[in-house]
Amino acid sequence: MTRLAHGRYCDEIARQTGQLRAVVTSGTDLSRTVPTTPDWSVEQLVRHLGGALRWVALMVRTGAAEEAREEDVPGFEGPKARGDAAALDAWLAESGDLVVSALREAGPDARVWSWAGIENAGFWARRVTHEVTVHRADATLAAGLPYEVAPEVAADAVDEWLEIVEWAQRTLSDDEVHGLRGPLRTIHLHATDPAPEVNAERSERGAFPPEGWGRLVRLDEDGVSWCRGHEKATVVLRGPLTWVLLAFYRRIPLDDPRIEVLGERAVLEHWLERATFG
Repeated sequence: MTRLAHGRYCDEIARQTGQLRAVVTSGTDLSRTVPTTPDWSVEQLVRHLGGALRWVALMVRTGAAEEAREEDVPGFEGPKARGDAAALDAWLAESGDLVVSALREAGPDARVWSWAGIENAGFWARRVTHEVTVHRADATLAAGLPYEVAPEVAADAVDEWLEIVEWAQRTLSDDEVHGLRGPLRTIHLHATDPAPEVNAERSERGAFPPEGWGRLVRLDEDGVSWCRGHEKATVVLRGPLTWVLLAFYRRIPLDDPRIEVLGERAVLEHWLERATFG
């Protein structure tokens, strides 16, 4: 599947980190529980993400051949003071700058360890983009603020998630994804807003497809597979692409009014329970 350009991922990390910083400095109570990640407060979520950005930055900058230890990452824990929005904002800004600078300087083909067997900086540019995309949604929705993401980024985030599920299926013998094996069932993801698609043959941005953005996930005795497009399915998850993405990432409930589920809802619920990567 065609992905976004390396530079676009770097731009998106910088842009979305800036948007997350705006949540931090919005006056939101940093101790507020994040409903989509209830073990974390807003501040704990931001510290998790900022530490992850620094962890990736260190590995990319050093061309790490193995996973870095958290204790070896400078500034991983964040500011000592809790509840200090200004200090947290400054630390997050520096975290974003560190990872973006490291990724830009390295380029997509630089060799770097990864947990998925794709050992280059390009893997991390994409992974970090979507880590920020989803955790920014967590913090933004917790703060009660509007959330949106560029449609091509949302589309790529869905594709990456599906690829991760396939990776878990191939690689992790005890992962819950294997519980999806069984009789043929299909899940159709259908965006109702016009969204740009990527032309896989020409590797460039194509026209808006008249039928809208779509993905078809197939579950059968062989496991999980998927493709682009539209087809009658066992169950359909339908709505604006941003909210399809967040439902597929379990960030909004299936009864959210911004989406609709048509067909055998239990199939989609089973997918959401089992489609993990460890």
